[in-house]
Amino acid sequence: MQDRNGARSVSQESEEKFYELIESLPMVAVQGYDRQRRVIYWNEASTRIYGYSREEAHGELLEDLIIPEHMRDDVINAHRNWLENDIGIPAEELELKHKHGHLVPVYSSHVMIKQETGDCEMFCIDISLEEQKRARDELYQRASFDDLTGLPNRHLMEAELSSRLDEANRLQQEVAVVFIDLDNFKVINDTLSHHHGDNLLKAVAKTLKGELRGGDMLSRFGGDEFVLLLFDFEGPEGIHELVLRLLNALENEVHLNDDCYQVTASFGVSLFPHNGTTVAELMGNADAAMYEAKDAGKNGVCFYTPDMNDRLVRYQEITSLLRDALSNDGFELYFQPQVNLQEKRSDSCEALLRCFNGQSKAVSPATFIPVAEKSGLINRIGEWVIEAACKQLSVWQKTPFKNLRVDINLSGRQLTNPHLANHILETLQRYSLRPEQLGVELTENEVFGTDESQMRQLEKLKQAGVHISIDDFGTGYSSLVYLRRLPVCGIKIDRSFLQHAMKNNADMAIMQAMITVGHSLGLSVLVEGVETDEQANLVTSLGCDIAQGFLYAKPMPADEFEKFLSNF
Repeated sequence: MQDRNGARSVSQESEEKFYELIESLPMVAVQGYDRQRRVIYWNEASTRIYGYSREEAHGELLEDLIIPEHMRDDVINAHRNWLENDIGIPAEELELKHKHGHLVPVYSSHVMIKQETGDCEMFCIDISLEEQKRARDELYQRASFDDLTGLPNRHLMEAELSSRLDEANRLQQEVAVVFIDLDNFKVINDTLSHHHGDNLLKAVAKTLKGELRGGDMLSRFGGDEFVLLLFDFEGPEGIHELVLRLLNALENEVHLNDDCYQVTASFGVSLFPHNGTTVAELMGNADAAMYEAKDAGKNGVCFYTPDMNDRLVRYQEITSLLRDALSNDGFELYFQPQVNLQEKRSDSCEALLRCFNGQSKAVSPATFIPVAEKSGLINRIGEWVIEAACKQLSVWQKTPFKNLRVDINLSGRQLTNPHLANHILETLQRYSLRPEQLGVELTENEVFGTDESQMRQLEKLKQAGVHISIDDFGTGYSSLVYLRRLPVCGIKIDRSFLQHAMKNNADMAIMQAMITVGHSLGLSVLVEGVETDEQANLVTSLGCDIAQGFLYAKPMPADEFEKFLSNF
């Protein structure tokens, strides 16, 4: 529009500047609509965000282009209210429709111009939020899902469980929490490498998920632990049937690098509302039930019962006691003599660990050793024993007992430490001791199945001069072929054989055979549990080399043991 002299009006210049401005905004989509909501303006950014060219959009209805079906009526009514009642449309985040059908997240605001002319125009100004949405989605993915397996993580699982418990409470429904822990995963991980361990976890997750129903939720809790939430099942029988299916799938279907590894797991189950009404209670009780399944032999399932909490509390008390003993000198070594039956003297003894609580009351090793194994404290405790035994031997270096050998007990878990042999030999050297002054004992079950690296550790100790013996011989696998290739110096026949041999000729024959086999392999043979003269005479007549038991002495502190040796 021009005046009589051909000059453009101020309003025309303003309008042109407005259009220049909105065309220069690359990611701000601006669309203009008339009173009937037909497109009268469509900038380049609108094409980029919604997919329609300017020619395609021009003259089309707003609701036919970018408004999803479920929003059409609301948009039409909002536009009408703005025109007729001057009720503005608030700015907000929306998901509008792209030409190809998918939704586009935008921040949309609106402005009305030329209202005074009666030929008003409505402009929508939409800012794309795709980058922000992508970033939010990525943050949500990272915060809610496990990177390795793609399963929901602990945070998302607990949030889902909390929400579903509220619903189950209203509808009086049951919910099951199933805690799943892979058996012996640490051994697999250490043997195959962490990379293979990760691949195995992914294979396990895929296998478990493949056996589940649509409404079940499987999550990775952490490490080699998974949690399964069940919301629709037919009592404990239905859960048990599902778990058996999962166990079977793990054993038979987990494949890694074209090999089939036999994977087993322990399952613990707690039920809402019978075993707890909160996320923490249900999770804790399912975890306690899982440990019961571990203790029962693994590769199985246990349902929570109230007495499990008592055992869990006791376990935690003993764990705390062991940690305190490590920090505050709560351990002590007791010594029990081993008597040479031919020469009637004691050249060696067994060091037995004692743990005392705050009231100086001893806690039975039968109680605290299994807890030490399960809690992972056994390695630290084992290091304490090695140090204490060597320290005591160094004290005896200046006494008549300088040639005494002290035998300590090692656990199978300690044997998996690749630095164990070096640590023992370095400790002996630090105390100026000869390797022959120390012996180590491992139970038959612990040495059976040792791998080559563990075997090399034992071999290194034996070659250095450390006396190695198999404790509780005859109670485990008793493989003579395996015994032949083990780098051991002696066997200790379990006390149960001696007790039975006193009453049964067949058991006496078995005991005689073990002594004969031991001697034929060049091993010293010790019998444990000798408590009477009659038993001592029997083991002597059978050709046993050494005896240990209450007939000679109970385990005792170092000072009492010195007095015993002086008078023996």
